[in-house]
Amino acid sequence: MPHFTELPVIDVGGLADGTARSRLAIAEQVGAAAREVGFMYITGHGIDEKLFTDLTAAAADFFARPAAEKMRCYIRDSPNHRGYVPEGEETFSGGGIDHKEAFNFALDLPLDDPDRLSGIPLLGPNSWPDIDGFAETAMAYYHAVLDLGLRLFEVFAVALGEAPDSFTHHVTKAPSALRMIHYPYSTDVHDRPGIGAHTDYECFTLLRPTRPGLEVLNEAGDWIDAPPIGDAYVVNIGDMLELWTNGEFVSTTHRVRRVATERYSFPFFFNVDYHTYVEPLPRFVTPGRPARPGVVAGEHLWGQIVQSYHYLTDRVHSGEIVLPDGAAALSAGFGRSLTP
Repeated sequence: MPHFTELPVIDVGGLADGTARSRLAIAEQVGAAAREVGFMYITGHGIDEKLFTDLTAAAADFFARPAAEKMRCYIRDSPNHRGYVPEGEETFSGGGIDHKEAFNFALDLPLDDPDRLSGIPLLGPNSWPDIDGFAETAMAYYHAVLDLGLRLFEVFAVALGEAPDSFTHHVTKAPSALRMIHYPYSTDVHDRPGIGAHTDYECFTLLRPTRPGLEVLNEAGDWIDAPPIGDAYVVNIGDMLELWTNGEFVSTTHRVRRVATERYSFPFFFNVDYHTYVEPLPRFVTPGRPARPGVVAGEHLWGQIVQSYHYLTDRVHSGEIVLPDGAAALSAGFGRSLTP
């Protein structure tokens, strides 16, 4: 099979009519893309474009504000990893500094939520800036993309020969995060990545960027451009779906290169509930493909996040946080190698 040189484009508009035939046709295309590339564009998703334009405007307004104002919702001060991420706080790709700033938010839960009180990391309230309408705009977009993700999760299940709700019944209070990411304009476009090479830790990602910059690693070790296409979402398989399928679906390595323009990106990292135990589905375990070890989805996510943020690694070194067993080894267990 030749190495992919572009991402497939799949129209998922047929999901809206609910017929078994349209659902199966879409599932076959999605399944092929997940197996052969690990990335795809989807069109016909039905998300109101105004939600995206409003989100982009809100992000531009926030990131243009003085550093001192943005730091009032610094992620280090959040009890559950929400808020502003200044440049240099987060590290990928062998310890290099990524040239970006971000704002993280997720399902907004009260401080007295029982799962938060039980000590589950990543659940709880968002840390919002004091900007009129910011939280409402962010959460309107969040819930629209969450709904799309639930529909896609059913499509992935059908593509694998499983019942449509095989995965979605694990999504009741998942730590699925949405990030506003700002890549500032810079004339230095050669020496620093926007985000270094990595895989995504969750089940899959739904991404809308405003500019090119995303690159995907193919089987030959070549970086393939994945620029924005109209209102399409880029969808990529994450670590948990690679594990659930025992490698049938691939969590493809990707990165963001620096471009000589200001860029915004909005990835939604779709995940399952924290305590969900993920192990290979029996149909994908064979003598030639033995089962990979299972993991707790939330522990895998938390372990990788802790190793990516300086404020959290500081807490590991001080003994305040203990990494889940095997977290360091798991971080290298997914995606394609950087060499052919």
